[in-house]
Amino acid sequence: MSDAKITNSHRIGQSLFALSDAEALAFAEGRITPCFAYRLDAARERFLELRAAFPERAVLAYAVKANPGLPLVKAFADLGAWLDCASLGELELAREVPLPGSRLLFAGPGKSQVELALALSMGARIQADGIEDIARLSALLEVGGPPLSVSLRVHPASGVTEGSRIIGGSGPSAFGVDEEGLESFLREASGFERVHITGLQVFAASNEKSAQRLLANYGVAFAIGKALQRASGSPLELIDLGGGLGIPYAEDEEELDIEALGSGLAALLDRNGWFRGRVVVEPGRWLSGPIGVYLARVLRVKESRGTRFAILEGGINHLLRPRLTGQGFPSCVLRSAEDAPGELLSYTLAGPLCTSLDRLGEARLPPLKPGDLVMFGQAGAYGATEAMTRFLLHPEAGEYWLNERRDIP
Repeated sequence: MSDAKITNSHRIGQSLFALSDAEALAFAEGRITPCFAYRLDAARERFLELRAAFPERAVLAYAVKANPGLPLVKAFADLGAWLDCASLGELELAREVPLPGSRLLFAGPGKSQVELALALSMGARIQADGIEDIARLSALLEVGGPPLSVSLRVHPASGVTEGSRIIGGSGPSAFGVDEEGLESFLREASGFERVHITGLQVFAASNEKSAQRLLANYGVAFAIGKALQRASGSPLELIDLGGGLGIPYAEDEEELDIEALGSGLAALLDRNGWFRGRVVVEPGRWLSGPIGVYLARVLRVKESRGTRFAILEGGINHLLRPRLTGQGFPSCVLRSAEDAPGELLSYTLAGPLCTSLDRLGEARLPPLKPGDLVMFGQAGAYGATEAMTRFLLHPEAGEYWLNERRDIP
């Protein structure tokens, strides 16, 4: 990983690309592509903007899975973020930051004994997904030690919506305890007297760009929380509303109104006077997606039976998300100011891998030729670490962390 210096030519969030054309061309000069470039200054700005929009009782816990780059995680932690971790590796990353256990969450539908032991040793707040988690934690607790407070993930029976089916809404889920089985679960969990359920997590939507849909989902979480508190007989310390704060991947998609989301959450807290604890929101994509770009050059262009292909030097070995969701990252071709743009043509963007799965989506771009540099926006989340990196053993993409608002040398 390397550092570079960039200029702040536009406000992140009003564009789908973290770098202007001129910045990206200057950045790529003399560097090996394909590569990712991330703006840490923009990451800090986005965190502070979201923090300012949310009520004081709301905690922002960065979802590390979105982008686990250590410089990025440190930047958020330095601003007071908690970390939402879901694996042994992410816990070990949190230890590198470092971060106190009081600001760590550990979640996941299948936690190993080793992961639970490490989370306990670090003082993380563990989100239990089932009775197995409760039983294993009970066995790990020191004899005579204090009881352990945990949160419980509950999967809602109804009332949640998701713009694009990623998490799964209220359908069948590998995550958490089904809402309709909550009371029987609590009866079983009561047999483990030293593990106390004092928190709730409800997370049933992903990449949601409607503040109203998110707030409706939050309302479902508060209703479940009220039922959980009544059934358990103990006050809840924490309600974790999950992540799901979305970003646009095309110019015609709406931006999430974080001011409306923050004020709506404040109103929900006011209406639910039975709850005196804190709420947690786990933004990942919203914080890290818009700060990153992926740069790859065109290797060749061909037409086949009516389809125009641009074959790039990187594909699903670096950007897998388009194959998983059916939605590509926004893309543009980088040309110097004196180059005529040319008419827009339809391209299927393909990578270099020996499989027809290697597609990065469809795009309308000026005429392409070998050597042209293509930039993909919103690539700071679910990019490098989500990809099929080892498939065909092509080189990994470089990752560069851009720190300052100065011209690229």
